Amino acid sequence: MLSICKKELHQFFSSLTGYISIIMFLLVNGIFLFVLKDSNIFDFGYATLDKFFELAPWILIFLVPALTMRSLAEEFKTGTFEILQTKPLSRWQIVAGKYVAVLAVLLFVIVPTFIYVFTIKNLSAVQTVDSGGLTGSYIGLFFLAAVFAAISLCCSSFTNNAVVAFLVSAFACLLLYFGFNAVSKLPMFVGSADYYIEMAGIDFHYRSISRGLLDSRDLLYFLSLIFLFLLITVQNLRKR
Repeated sequence: MLSICKKELHQFFSSLTGYISIIMFLLVNGIFLFVLKDSNIFDFGYATLDKFFELAPWILIFLVPALTMRSLAEEFKTGTFEILQTKPLSRWQIVAGKYVAVLAVLLFVIVPTFIYVFTIKNLSAVQTVDSGGLTGSYIGLFFLAAVFAAISLCCSSFTNNAVVAFLVSAFACLLLYFGFNAVSKLPMFVGSADYYIEMAGIDFHYRSISRGLLDSRDLLYFLSLIFLFLLITVQNLRKR
């Protein structure tokens, strides 16, 4: 598993892919948080990063599929997956190695945003921020990125076309993140099953953790989704 992980990380950072991902994530968030008028935290008047945690999921919906679209699709297209099967590695080890590599890249993407915390804290009139809420929000953001990575890796296992893998992954992440919330607001569900439908979506649990309260139900939800999509990925590899 470690050999697969190292190979994937080498591919990410031996080219501009990994670096561009980090730069684009920071740049887009920085523009929205500190430059654009409608989302500028300076105009908001409070020392909070709520705007960042509202915006970050939408960027991750496209960033994570871009990172994972070649993970398995490219292996199938170039025929290197057959070589992988000759190695003393189980399919779970192959999938886990690629998944851990993506998580490592996502950590490199998220960790530099701590500079936003430092900036907000120093700009605050009382030189302090809600550390509990920020900790919960960052934990929620990491779990959200981890779920998107599992979904995207799964979608990449269905095709040998990286572009198709990206499009399907982005749509699947968007659907699971916001789709249940949108469906719950339909008139036929309001006042009856709307809460339960919304609770099935990723957005509900992400917002719950972002309040600073680590509920075991939210953690179990994220871990279950990750396991489910990784299991589907392994089953797809077995079929091949």
